Amino acid sequence: MGVMPQHFSIVKRPDHAIESVDNALLLIDLLRRHPQEGVRVQDVAAYLGVAPSSAHRLLSTLLYRGFVTRGPARQYRPGPALGVAETQGTQSVPGPVLEILAQLSADTGETVSLLRRRGVSVVFLTTVESRQRLRVGERTGTVLPARLTSGGKALRAALDDVSIRALYAGGRSPGERLAGSDLERLLAEMDEVRAQGFALNLRQTESDISAVGIAVPHSSGLPPRDAVALSAPAVRTTALTSERSIDLVRRACADLAGLELVPESPPPAD
Repeated sequence: MGVMPQHFSIVKRPDHAIESVDNALLLIDLLRRHPQEGVRVQDVAAYLGVAPSSAHRLLSTLLYRGFVTRGPARQYRPGPALGVAETQGTQSVPGPVLEILAQLSADTGETVSLLRRRGVSVVFLTTVESRQRLRVGERTGTVLPARLTSGGKALRAALDDVSIRALYAGGRSPGERLAGSDLERLLAEMDEVRAQGFALNLRQTESDISAVGIAVPHSSGLPPRDAVALSAPAVRTTALTSERSIDLVRRACADLAGLELVPESPPPAD
């Protein structure tokens, strides 16, 4: 049998291409290739060959539309509008699970998310948004470093120190590896999470958002793979971290423990 010829199309930039749209698409492509470490304004400016002010306007527009999220150190990562969930093997969340999450959101008045661990990251499986005017928005499909998110920290704290060291020693990129004082600080924080029974994210992944996270116990007694995060604008951190709010999250996790949350999917091929 002969070898079938391969056909490639040559893509030519249109004569009347809209430069701002072209730059936005190039920026989205850049974000997809750097989901963990993210990008900064100066990185975008250099990549696109534009002024930092132009790069900032592009990022601000993408942030507004949910295509990026912004961390406290002004690094930008892919947001839920980029459909990251499709590449992470997430599936639809069963109705009973959504009911529990929706009830938690109603009881607290804040946004609730279900997260699943993926190596050194977590992926947001689903989100129930708060009904308040000022609220944390949709996060479904967002992928963030586990060590920075409240739910990710809760999941990390369920592992022993040996497992955590091994996990961060084997990262495939610099953003996934920790050693020395950085690793020791993470281990110390995990001790705190274990002692108090919940984890906090105080403006670590986004500069104006705080969150409380608790792991959902695994029905088979294995290390948990899912966590619930309750998040709110930073101006409501006091209410978010109150004993009542944390107790409500803990009860929701206990209710979820006996349910099939989302079937595990195989990770994408390397």
